[in-house]
Amino acid sequence: MTILVAGSSGLVGSAIVRELVRLGEQHIGISSKEIDLTNRDATFDFFKSMKPEIVIDAAAIVGGINANNQHPVQFLSKNIQIQTNLMDASHEFGVKRFVFLGSSCMYPKDSIQPITEDSLMKGMLEETNAAYAIAKIAGLELIRSYRKQFKHKWITVIPNNIYGPNDNFHQNTSHVFAALISKFTDAVRYKKPSVILWGTGEPLREFLHSDDAAKAIMICLQGYDDDKPINIGTSNELSIKVLAEKIAKAANFKGEIVWDQSFPDGIMRKSLEISKIKSMGWNAQISIEEGIESTIKWYNSSRLD
Repeated sequence: MTILVAGSSGLVGSAIVRELVRLGEQHIGISSKEIDLTNRDATFDFFKSMKPEIVIDAAAIVGGINANNQHPVQFLSKNIQIQTNLMDASHEFGVKRFVFLGSSCMYPKDSIQPITEDSLMKGMLEETNAAYAIAKIAGLELIRSYRKQFKHKWITVIPNNIYGPNDNFHQNTSHVFAALISKFTDAVRYKKPSVILWGTGEPLREFLHSDDAAKAIMICLQGYDDDKPINIGTSNELSIKVLAEKIAKAANFKGEIVWDQSFPDGIMRKSLEISKIKSMGWNAQISIEEGIESTIKWYNSSRLD
């Protein structure tokens, strides 16, 4: 079977490709360099030519709180275009299995913690990333609709805060994990006496290495078939402040950490209930300390300047 990984050069997509190589599975990887998935005709032409049997959709316009606040139109419109074109083309050309990657921001901001899959659409979204969340909710609903109307065995997985190689490390547009790594390693490199971080540092998060996420996604591809999404997380929470201290230590930063509270924190806690994926035999294997060390090493080795 030919597996298409959309977004194969990104954080999650590249990890899925690595896992497919490890498993010896035949696959095709595409990124925005090969095809503009917002272009419906180009997407359909590609599917007509390649005829994949399985699609894993890891393609998306993503970013941190600041990027979401500044560019909500792109986060809503382009993500809806990408996922809709992929799903419609998959239906047109007979794709048997489709895995759509959702996001934990799809859940209401006041969800009971840890958040279960049935919490969707039961409250208001966090305002700082509502546009992106709504796009992902639309993707989930389209998966459900294709299942209902055409009996497709398509699924949605919802991972929590993924990090690792091939992430976006730009300090103004990245998610918090990558932003912290770039800030602290750059501060060491350029001998800066302090690092300014956004918010209070108090929000709690759990962080999942992309290689662990890829293994969970493959397990879901092989053994999960339900119109309800399935959560993927670690159940290990830590505050952004503690994460910053761990990254600072691993990067050998000795200066001062300054918290700029004029920037928003976002949702204060976001932990996922993961009994479904654990019952399928999966547990995260990469510790936060190991993940920090390996990601810093990758980031330093990948720098072009």
